[in-house]
Amino acid sequence: MTSLPTRQLGTTGMHISRIGFGAWAVGGSGWRYAWGGQDDAESIATIRRAVEAGVNWIDTAAVYGLGHSEEVVAKATAGLPEAERPYIFTKAGLVWDESDRSAAPRRIMAAASVRREIEDSLRRLNVERIDLYQVHWPDTGASLEFSDPDGVEATTVTPLEEYWQTMAELVTEGKVRAIGLSNHDVPQLEIAESIAHVDAIQPQFSLIKRGSADELAWAAAHHTGGIVYQPQHSGLLTGTFSAERVANLPNDDWRKGFPEFTTELDRNLALVDALRPIAAAHDTTVGSVAIAWTLTRPGVTGAIVGARRPDQIDGWIDAAALELTAADLDAIATALRATGAGEGPILR
Repeated sequence: MTSLPTRQLGTTGMHISRIGFGAWAVGGSGWRYAWGGQDDAESIATIRRAVEAGVNWIDTAAVYGLGHSEEVVAKATAGLPEAERPYIFTKAGLVWDESDRSAAPRRIMAAASVRREIEDSLRRLNVERIDLYQVHWPDTGASLEFSDPDGVEATTVTPLEEYWQTMAELVTEGKVRAIGLSNHDVPQLEIAESIAHVDAIQPQFSLIKRGSADELAWAAAHHTGGIVYQPQHSGLLTGTFSAERVANLPNDDWRKGFPEFTTELDRNLALVDALRPIAAAHDTTVGSVAIAWTLTRPGVTGAIVGARRPDQIDGWIDAAALELTAADLDAIATALRATGAGEGPILR
């Protein structure tokens, strides 16, 4: 087992590798936001390869594969010596209908629903405590279209003040070690912080989606960990995509219909091509350059990177220690301007 550079996650006492393993795709098929079919044995081998390479945290969510990702993570980490067991981060707040697994999950943070979710995640992950438990999305109060077995129905919005208090209670009860907020903006973070410390935030952040600088700056100012997701933008910034590959994605791959992979594809691929000389200069991959760029931003503690095969780990693991130069950052900013790729301020 090798080691990677680490940073402390806020004030939690957890020192996490600068790259964590993202377990969205290993949830497999059969739900609205699947990445196509996925072999569980290959997923387990991929997670173990990441751990062997020094990755010491895994980010998953109850909704990934509608519970299946958490089960795969449990199998992959079972039997590991205590010293090698990665931290497990998961999320609550997206609830699905078992009778219609193709329907979009609903954003629900009612206390009874959260308490049911934490017990389900603990069981699926086969752990007594979750290291970081995150609210996946703010509660929108959408009504459920199915009968809830416990009689909980989200006909009204659960205020952030209420659901963050529930999350804080889970820490007090010993069910989770730390709590975080994913996809919440600065005003929402301020409200949460007034109730209980926000241990970590998880915004989307990449060269293509650059709009979370304010949230990351907030994290840096409040001793809050910042873990960013999709730094390779769901594979688009790996350097392995083409228009032909997008066209050949399976019909149950959620990426197939999204603008970044359709109407915006040409300029995103142009950005990838502009990154190739930087990658070549560092004897690395475009994907590693894209990840390393996110790690240069203030407030970023670590980046979540997914993989579906063990060999994909080797394509980005060096990003944890890759140091981009001032000239590299200038060249990336120039490429963003020239290609018009992505959205958000052009950050150097």
